[in-house]
Amino acid sequence: WPFRPSSPRVARARRPPQPPPPAPFGCPPPPLPSPAFPPPLPQRPGPFPGASAPFLQPPLALQTRAPAEASGGGGAFYPVPPPPLPPPQPQCRPFSGTDAGERPRPPPPGPGPPWSPRWPEAPPPSDVLGDAVLQRLRDRQWLEAVFGTPRRACPVPQRTHAGPSLGEVRARLRGVLRLVRRLRGLSQALREAEADGAAWALLHAQAAPLRAELAERLQPLTQAAYVGEARRRLERVRRRRLRLRERAREREAEREEEAARAAEREREIDRWRVKCVQEVEEKKREQELKAAADGVLSEVRKKQADTKRMVDILRALEKLRKLRKDAAARKGMIGINTWCHLIIPKATSFPKDGSFPRSPATTSGRLLLSSI
Repeated sequence: WPFRPSSPRVARARRPPQPPPPAPFGCPPPPLPSPAFPPPLPQRPGPFPGASAPFLQPPLALQTRAPAEASGGGGAFYPVPPPPLPPPQPQCRPFSGTDAGERPRPPPPGPGPPWSPRWPEAPPPSDVLGDAVLQRLRDRQWLEAVFGTPRRACPVPQRTHAGPSLGEVRARLRGVLRLVRRLRGLSQALREAEADGAAWALLHAQAAPLRAELAERLQPLTQAAYVGEARRRLERVRRRRLRLRERAREREAEREEEAARAAEREREIDRWRVKCVQEVEEKKREQELKAAADGVLSEVRKKQADTKRMVDILRALEKLRKLRKDAAARKGMIGINTWCHLIIPKATSFPKDGSFPRSPATTSGRLLLSSI
């Protein structure tokens, strides 16, 4: 006998559990819990629910569920994603005060994780404190981190009363000298007006306020602290002026040394330029002398060559004459030298008109010359 369910509720209870469908809109799965990032707790309901205030969303127990799950049916169920983590804590000191109804919290057990120094210390687990107390602690830490009181500014140190300035002392001394000069004139006038009582009383009435003003102006100058401070300031100014003068003298000496070095450099440059010009002129003169020597040497060599050529020609002529003389001697003819010694002395007298008389000897000599 098959078992028939008496009611559809029992049949739905025996149906095998179905896996939940994938998260809508491609939402990533919630992160795994870790000591650095503790799991988020249910948030308290607030008047501003929505995506713009995730830390004010209602807890999971108060969120509405799908009608199918609420009725126990087998419809599609989309689990509500967990709320996002709170924003990271800013780098500022938490508020050290305590509320009226809370006890002071103990100091944290130790430093936070080294890889995330901005995260505060993880609160104690929920089994030690209640969920409400733990949530209130988290809310208070977040509010103190975001809306905490700013650090107090450093107190401005109170400036001590500065001593008298040199300008003030100078003005006071000038005023005192002016009053002394006027009182000296009034004193002389009072001595001269001793006989006239009315004039003396008028001058005395003018001198009394000046004397009081002089006493008032001289009152600070009689104080040792006032005078000491003025002297210290004067000494400081004197030393400063001495330093400035010394620096001015040093700068002047440096400028003079720089000018001397510049003049020395200019002289060195001038000497170098003169040396370069002299070297160029010497090279040019050497080139000119070398060119002149080359020209003279070429002329000498040319004359030597001409002389050698003439000597060679004369030697050749002498050899040729000797050969012809030998040939003429072999033929029985008179030689030219003999002819010159015999014939030329006879023709030493020449007529003034330049004519030369014909003679058999000259004819024979001409024949001999033509034969030679």
